Amino acid sequence: MAVAPLDSQESLWESVTSVIRSAEEKNVDPLQWALELRLTLSAAGISLPSPDLAHLLVSHIFWENHTPLSWKLLEKAITVTIVPPLLVLALLSHRVIPNRKHHPAAYRLYLELLKRHAFSLMPLIRGSGYHRTMNSIDDILHLSEIFGLPNQEPGSILLAFVFSIVWQLVDASLDDEGLLELTSNQRSNWPHDMEIDGLLKRNDNHGVLEKANTEMAITLIQFLLQNEVTSRILHLASQNMPTHWEDFSQRFSVLTTKSLVVRNSKHINPEALTYLASHTSKFLEMESKIIPRGEFHALLSSGSILALTSQHHGTSGSALWLPIDLFFEDIMDGTQAAAASAVENLTGLVKALQAVNSTTWHDAFLALWLAALRLVQRERDPIEGPVPRTDTFLCVLLSVTPLAVANIIEEEESQWIDQTASSPSNQWKEKKGKCRQGLVNSLQQLGDYESLLTPPLSVQSVANQAAAKAVMFISGITNGSGSYENTSMNESASGCSGNMRHLVVEACISRNLLDTSAYLWPRFANGGTNQVPQGVAGNVSCWSLVMKGSSLTPSLTNSLITTPASSLAEIEKIYEVATTGSEDEKIAAASILCGASLFRGWSIQEHVIIFIVTLLSPQAPANISGSYSHLINCAPFLNVLLVGISPVDCVQIFSLHGVVPLLAGALMPICEAFGSGIPNITWTLPTGEVISSHAVFSTAFILLLRLWRFDHPPLDYVLGDVPPVGPQSSPEYLLLVRNCRLECFGKSPKDRMARRRFSKVIDISVDPIFMDSFPRLKQWYRQHQECMASILSELKTGSPVHHIVDSLLSMMFKKANKGGSQSLTPSSGSSSLSTSGVDDSSDQLKIPAWDILEAAPFVLDAALTACAHGSLSPRELATGLKTLADFLPATLGTMVSYFSSEVTRGLWKPVSMNGTDWPSPAANLASVEQQIELILAATGVDVPRLPADGISAATLPLPLAALVSLTITYKLEKATERFLVLVGPALDALAAACPWPCMPIVTSLWTQKVKRWSDFLIFSASRTVFHHNSDAVIQLLRSCFTCTLSLTPTSQLCSYGGVGALLGHGFGSLYSGGISTAAPGILYIKVHRSIRDVMFLTEEILSLLMFSVKSIATTAEQLKKTKDGLRYGIGQVSLSQAMTRVKLAASLGASLVWISGGLNLVQALIKETLPSWFISVHGEEDELGGMVPMLRGYALAYFAILSSAFAWGVDSSSPASKRRPRVLWLHLEFVVSALEGKISLGCDWATWQAYVTGFVSLMVQCTPAWVLEVDVEVVKRLSKSLRQWNEQDLALALLCAGGLGTMGTATELIVETCHQL
Repeated sequence: MAVAPLDSQESLWESVTSVIRSAEEKNVDPLQWALELRLTLSAAGISLPSPDLAHLLVSHIFWENHTPLSWKLLEKAITVTIVPPLLVLALLSHRVIPNRKHHPAAYRLYLELLKRHAFSLMPLIRGSGYHRTMNSIDDILHLSEIFGLPNQEPGSILLAFVFSIVWQLVDASLDDEGLLELTSNQRSNWPHDMEIDGLLKRNDNHGVLEKANTEMAITLIQFLLQNEVTSRILHLASQNMPTHWEDFSQRFSVLTTKSLVVRNSKHINPEALTYLASHTSKFLEMESKIIPRGEFHALLSSGSILALTSQHHGTSGSALWLPIDLFFEDIMDGTQAAAASAVENLTGLVKALQAVNSTTWHDAFLALWLAALRLVQRERDPIEGPVPRTDTFLCVLLSVTPLAVANIIEEEESQWIDQTASSPSNQWKEKKGKCRQGLVNSLQQLGDYESLLTPPLSVQSVANQAAAKAVMFISGITNGSGSYENTSMNESASGCSGNMRHLVVEACISRNLLDTSAYLWPRFANGGTNQVPQGVAGNVSCWSLVMKGSSLTPSLTNSLITTPASSLAEIEKIYEVATTGSEDEKIAAASILCGASLFRGWSIQEHVIIFIVTLLSPQAPANISGSYSHLINCAPFLNVLLVGISPVDCVQIFSLHGVVPLLAGALMPICEAFGSGIPNITWTLPTGEVISSHAVFSTAFILLLRLWRFDHPPLDYVLGDVPPVGPQSSPEYLLLVRNCRLECFGKSPKDRMARRRFSKVIDISVDPIFMDSFPRLKQWYRQHQECMASILSELKTGSPVHHIVDSLLSMMFKKANKGGSQSLTPSSGSSSLSTSGVDDSSDQLKIPAWDILEAAPFVLDAALTACAHGSLSPRELATGLKTLADFLPATLGTMVSYFSSEVTRGLWKPVSMNGTDWPSPAANLASVEQQIELILAATGVDVPRLPADGISAATLPLPLAALVSLTITYKLEKATERFLVLVGPALDALAAACPWPCMPIVTSLWTQKVKRWSDFLIFSASRTVFHHNSDAVIQLLRSCFTCTLSLTPTSQLCSYGGVGALLGHGFGSLYSGGISTAAPGILYIKVHRSIRDVMFLTEEILSLLMFSVKSIATTAEQLKKTKDGLRYGIGQVSLSQAMTRVKLAASLGASLVWISGGLNLVQALIKETLPSWFISVHGEEDELGGMVPMLRGYALAYFAILSSAFAWGVDSSSPASKRRPRVLWLHLEFVVSALEGKISLGCDWATWQAYVTGFVSLMVQCTPAWVLEVDVEVVKRLSKSLRQWNEQDLALALLCAGGLGTMGTATELIVETCHQL
């Protein structure tokens, strides 16, 4: 055949058409024809392969020239690459598949072409016409529109085309058999020869050919699923097109289970098809877990081994869960009520550790329970002091932890529910119950840790009752109503010895995390199945009486106060009484809610808290009008609630459950109402106590102040200190958190699942609350901020405030005034406030509490000035302050803030605590200072030498002396506890901020007053050095690393390493010179909030991490070089152990950063500290050899990933995750820029390479949701740089995790990678 060169493309294609017809007429050799046509088109300047020729050839065949020779010409055109194979297949599928029943031979030929050419992808993507070809395919099949591709990248269209081929074959096969329903996928073998002539001649036997076509199509589907390239592409489609993949898999499932062709075929196995489909879907998942290779793989896999011990928790797999222990200790700090929920934070922490440690949920939950049990065991012999006690620790174990587990389980099952709702497939059912089964397995294994299961004495009887309940269930014993739930038992429930595991299981059963089959676990019910526990006399519990409608008599009320409810229904019954009963019944119900059900009703604790908060905000009656608040009528009822929730443990429990913002929103209206009224009405409580509006106001106001660190701003900002990291709690902040939570709650699937746990009788108002709704509170808060920021403004003589100040001074210093006229002049200035002309202040002080608080700073200023000038003696000052506090306890808040501000301003001369004018610490000051030194020395902190003559230095700033003198005048009794818990932490913080030895002096005075608190007070005082000395902080951090990693095994403190060495086994478990000391981790947890500038901590912790890795690697290499090491192959063992210890060091470092500064400090680490470290030149780098640089890089990768996961979470469920994309983008932009040579690095190259591969691998494997948030171009650039390092698998895994934006590039890389293999 000869074709003359032509001048125009139109005439060229007309000539080609003529040549095709001529070739068919002359029956020329198809291969020779195709080769000559290739030469002709090349000579004419046509780019080959030619999409136009493909269109022409396919159009020529259908359907006028549907002949064997036409198909042969088309096949040879593909063979000699003058037409794009995939474009031909697209054109054919568009025409053949819809007409396959009328033209089965054409369908068979299409399948043959598909089998031969569908996998020739590498020449396509390397060809010059790649983009044009894929665009043509998209125009023909409309793939972008069908699959919703956000861009028309050729790689994305290629993926969609491969997916569409398989899908079309599945649909065609289903249709051929009359099924057309659901889906899945698999593989098979292929014949080689394409018998075109025979196929077209046999078109008279359509039925046989159709059946053969269906079998071949299914076989081809199997091959597509088996082929390495297409199976990877299909998995990528399943990742990025979940909705389409679900539809496809439904249809494929029907094909594998219902198809007669599949069932009867000798070449197709339906079980094998199903297996191959599921195997294909996991292909890239498994591949991502093998990168990076070598030593890092050993480090990755080490997290799956959980070798836990009960007491000495060394650097085994258990130590990898150390962040949970640190978190538990940190949330037990009673000096600050957290706005965030410990439940939510714990949920995120456990999810992060489970992901990064690559463990099962069984291991994760077991580690969680063991950490909570260790927390309780460390509290077995607590020191006495005004801090949370056993009830709060048990709340963490039996309420907070089960709720966190419930969140994780519900999150998984809500995802399953959403998937099931959107599709009738059962594909997601296999996911349901993975977390729940992990919980069951963990609790079954928990019985192996007997030393952690011994209950504290205070709950031994409760544990016994839980064990007896299991025995009763197995024995079938019930009470008269046929239930064993409300059977009353005596205190001992003798015959059944219960432990903490029984309580944990009961907590899980009550929350529907387990069912009662747990009672049948081996060794769980320790009594015989035929043994009736003594004390089970068939009596009905007091709560059963309530459920039967018994009235709340005094005796029944007392029983209910001391006995926790066991079910939500019981609490709902009491709530009903509290809202609809008589006044006496309401007060009784309030007392019950604030009793044992609040403190030890672990299974319903969160409900009790919500009920209490709801009751603090009673709805206004419809007939209320004017300015009178309906809350005034509820004074006795509200007072019982307020007093009931004021203890230290109670506020801490509210904090753990994250209800502080809701509580603040309920307290503000009470403060506004009772603080604005004149106290001319009193109420008599059932106890006989008489209260006024001032009493209710003071209790509510002090409770409100305890919800944020209202006294701290001056300490944070004086002397140019760096502002504290993290959100600054304030009334506005608490209301903002409250409003956001209520507005957002219930919108996510997880919230909808959690909502089912809540009581249906509660109707919480979700309306936002703002400070503007409380004008007097807002006015006070503004004055409070002004007072702390600057000295008092001038007080105008004759003003209303001036008269109130006069009356208050007269009341406070009445005895001092009997000797004659006395003038008290405030230091702020101009007016002299005389008390001589006031005869009786009692009537004049029947004024709103807010007015008194407005005048209080001027009163304190005048009193302090008079004392400084000798007009008032220190004793008279302390007595006057106590009088003011007794008159209106709310003024204690003003005293704290005013005295704190005045101390930080430094305008007052110190006074001598000599025992004459002021109380003297001389009796035990030297002993206190010595014990402080011993406590610090025991944790590895070298304390700066203290003044030799402690007694001569016993001076305090006047405001501090006044405050401490006031506090020691209080008797330690229940009535004053709720006031002292406000002043105590503030006094402690104020003394710590003052120069040494102010804190020991204050401690000495208080230990003289309350000797049983000595250990607590001295331990608290030992924290002072860290407030002033950053070197001491570094030493303490070094001790934390040293003892945790057992870097000094000869030390008693560090001999075992791990959790036990870091946190000890309770205060007093360590002794030094006869003094009770604390483990380094415990001390750091208590002091980190006192560190003024926490920003320096990231650099110090990073430095300590690098030092620790060097020590670990040095030890491992020394062991490897020994004769025994060479002989017995210890090298690999030592390397594996070194990897585990490196990961532990990184875990400790990440925990310390997160706990110390929260989200902001972690972001500073990622954005600033790490890039600076990599850029900087480290002098010792040249001296390092062996595996030290590599281990450092992997340690930094874990350090960065763990820190980020703690702060942001591994998914997008936490509010903090919204800040993740920006910071992550900045960090990866730095990494990519360094890889591209735009940034010069100073660190060792092996360290950098290990960091990059480690960080990317952990991010892809453990936190894939993060990759989706990174800018697509950054991901592509990073992948390209990894390929230049020959990290093909890691680069591919990164792209596959990048979502739709990187899907096209990932598809092309799959083709290239498989071609190289």
